Amino acid sequence: MAFNQQRKADQAAAKEAKAQYLADRQAEAEDLNAEVDEQVGALQSILEHTLGVDDRINFDTLRSRVAFEAFKTPSTLAPRAAPKSTVVEPLTWLQGLIPGASGRHARAVEKARAEDAAALASHEKAEAAKAAQLAKAMDEHAQRKAAYDGEQLRKNTEVDEFEADYRAKDAEAVVAYNEMVLTRSEYPEEGFPQSFRLAYNTSSSELVVEYELPLPSVVPAEAEYKYVKTRDEIESKPRKPAEVKKLYQDLVAAVTLRTLHELFEADQANALNLVTFTGVLDTVDPASGRDTRVPVVSVRAPKGDFEQLRLDKVDKIVCLRNLGAQVSSRPDELQAVKPIVEFDMVDKRFIEQGDVLSGLESRPNLMDLTPSEFEVLVSNLFGKMGLETKLTRSSRDGGVDAVAFDARPVLGGKVVIQAKRYRDTVGVSAVRDLYGTMLNEGASKGILVCTSGFGVDAYNFSKDKPLELIDGGGLLYLLREHAGTHARIAS
Repeated sequence: MAFNQQRKADQAAAKEAKAQYLADRQAEAEDLNAEVDEQVGALQSILEHTLGVDDRINFDTLRSRVAFEAFKTPSTLAPRAAPKSTVVEPLTWLQGLIPGASGRHARAVEKARAEDAAALASHEKAEAAKAAQLAKAMDEHAQRKAAYDGEQLRKNTEVDEFEADYRAKDAEAVVAYNEMVLTRSEYPEEGFPQSFRLAYNTSSSELVVEYELPLPSVVPAEAEYKYVKTRDEIESKPRKPAEVKKLYQDLVAAVTLRTLHELFEADQANALNLVTFTGVLDTVDPASGRDTRVPVVSVRAPKGDFEQLRLDKVDKIVCLRNLGAQVSSRPDELQAVKPIVEFDMVDKRFIEQGDVLSGLESRPNLMDLTPSEFEVLVSNLFGKMGLETKLTRSSRDGGVDAVAFDARPVLGGKVVIQAKRYRDTVGVSAVRDLYGTMLNEGASKGILVCTSGFGVDAYNFSKDKPLELIDGGGLLYLLREHAGTHARIAS
């Protein structure tokens, strides 16, 4: 009887344990689904998250207002009251009748006076030592307070100067302010680099932003999880490629609109008439295995137009296209767009380059051009060849004459160009200078154009280096092929 009862109890316990195990496995699948839903929800609310946030920087919060801690006297150095005098009770009339009592009483009084004097001297000595220690501690505290107050004043003065420069629309201050705005923007911890570069054009009040976007892998690959009882497995169902594409396109648009919103909302100095945003992916080109930077969205937004948008109601991608944005139809496949403004072309050295090329027919001899006109001509030519070119200020130190940017993925990049209107052969030193400049600029290629020719040493040095030497004959050919201009070089 007892055996049967025990067996039934064991069976019931086993059944209960199995039921609990199945419930735990089902709960595990539900937890995974909740986690995926949370991740997707966070991606879908990227834009909405910022709409309830005041993105302006409160300069007062940058200033330190914390007073240095007041001095507190250590308990060990607190003054103590002088010791009380010993009280020797006077003899009563009856005690005075006892033989020798008066002498004993007199000796007791004298002893008490001596002990009191010694105790008082010891107390005064100890108090004097404590007073000296207290004075030293107070002096050290005063020195620390002075140093703290001085550092606080220095930092607060820096904030004051920063705020004044920002409100005066100083370019460096505008960039620094907006860097703070974007750095403070809160995104999910995983998958969002929040890496960016900013440049400010004072003349047009335009902020140029190159922003690293999250990679497509930020979209959860799993759509849902299900516990399969027969196999005792939690099985994942992959998300459909079309859904991944849609979620990622929406995310790219959301980060773009969010960044524009944060910058315009934070614009206390009214320094931004335009913001040009280019979102890029820093990844590996699967075709070559090389690191590559792929622009997948580029938009130039006027502040007035953007502030009219109801971002809580827009279709993000439609909104961007209405702003004239270049938006990749397949950012998940690294399909690139051409940036509206190439960030590497935003440089204080760049100047308006003018147009020498169109007037060359009336003055076809390249040697009749001034050195600066020749530099403009070369820059015009590379612009005709499909590169975005910018002329730099004359440095007279072997520096860059023009910078070009080849927007082709993988093969493209920054190119530095130097132009030499020389009658004599160009030696190897000019080619070495070009190579050094190319490395210093972080460019992928250097081009040296001249009206004469290059020596053997120059060609030898350029071998196996990303350098291209274009002599006078090559220049005339390029002018003829790409600009339709029949120029000549005559001394």
